[in-house]
Amino acid sequence: MKKLKIVGGVVVVAVVVAGVMLYQNGNTQTDNVADNVTLAKTPLQNVDAQALARGKYIAIAGDCVACHTLPGGKGAFSGGYKIDTPFGGIYASNITPDEQDGIGNWTEREFFNAVRHGKGKSGENLYPAMPYNAYVKVSDRDMHDLWLYMRSVEPVANKVTATDLPFPYNIRMAMMGWNLLFFKNDAFTADSTQTAQYNRGAYLVEGLEHCAACHTPKNIIGGDTSAYLQGSNLGVWHAPEITSNSYTGIGSWSNEQIVQYLKTGSNHVAVASGPMAEAVTNSTQHLTDDDLQAIATYLKAQKGSNNKAPAALTADSSLMKQGANVYAANCSACHNSNGKGIPGLAASLANNPGIVAPDATSLFTTVLEGGRGAVTVSNPTSGAMPSFAWKLSDQQVAAAVTYIRNSWGNSAPAVSEQQAAKMREKLHLPAQMASQ
Repeated sequence: MKKLKIVGGVVVVAVVVAGVMLYQNGNTQTDNVADNVTLAKTPLQNVDAQALARGKYIAIAGDCVACHTLPGGKGAFSGGYKIDTPFGGIYASNITPDEQDGIGNWTEREFFNAVRHGKGKSGENLYPAMPYNAYVKVSDRDMHDLWLYMRSVEPVANKVTATDLPFPYNIRMAMMGWNLLFFKNDAFTADSTQTAQYNRGAYLVEGLEHCAACHTPKNIIGGDTSAYLQGSNLGVWHAPEITSNSYTGIGSWSNEQIVQYLKTGSNHVAVASGPMAEAVTNSTQHLTDDDLQAIATYLKAQKGSNNKAPAALTADSSLMKQGANVYAANCSACHNSNGKGIPGLAASLANNPGIVAPDATSLFTTVLEGGRGAVTVSNPTSGAMPSFAWKLSDQQVAAAVTYIRNSWGNSAPAVSEQQAAKMREKLHLPAQMASQ
């Protein structure tokens, strides 16, 4: 009898949990959407031109093109781009109004469910590589305008490779548990104690721009931790802290310097690279100045990490001496002997919070693989960093990175030859040519 009671109790708990999950995963914020009109059949001639313009702006703010367009592929929004995650590769879908391969036969309700609630057309759970946990904050009007804009996109016939993650991540039903733990199915709520500018910034950062997707560290199963916007490892890049912390964050930047960075891809110290360069190119450079100011206001108000500057390594240590020599021979031509770089072309390394981040991944990647800055209206050619993998040994890379992290006002822990070697392997780069 006791065993039956225990089993019964477990069943009741399971039913309650399942009910909560089903409600949370299936309930939507809005009822005022069309359930029977598909995207391809929405007549454009009856659509307000201003609504289409707003929808295009929403698509840009959400940076939809970045994931849903394969570079060199069949066209904008036609899918096929592989998003690398710690759990395997996830292929972004075709979201053009093609009725066969895209979302042309989706209703507005199905579109809302996918974007804001992570539910596919057939009710399957989407993986959070699609940041629905951020897009859930997008307003009804913005979602409707986005829906209308997607109707105006050129339909592209492109059947995308199906995502096939290894076990157990291929069990889509498991996403219900993930959603229960990490997905808050609530609309954006303005903070009545803050200004309209702050709340606009919050709406953009928390929702459309989904900054936490990269800049908030994740736990072992991919959920956001409580260290909001305090920096996160992205595999071969590190998204730095973007809070009020003045050491590893952007607390020492003015609002105007944040706006300049997001608008042009560089400012007084930093040049956007890697995934951030893409975000500036595709999204933030196209935002209005008012929206960029709102983002800056919101970010500057966020409580940062407790990271504090340690004592810088002494210049007379063997590692720092080696690093100084490597820097002088390979880096100073662009970044200058004083580490201040060339505005708009080569990043300043002096007093640069991204340089002293606890995670030096981006520095390793940039030195070994090279990189390219954001392509913007104000800087259409952008700056480029060559690869030094062929020229520098792992020990030289570690010495140079350590030197950069402890010069011109910077201070951060040393990095090791072993770390450089692991990054070289992760990037699939050959060994130093001179050693081959």
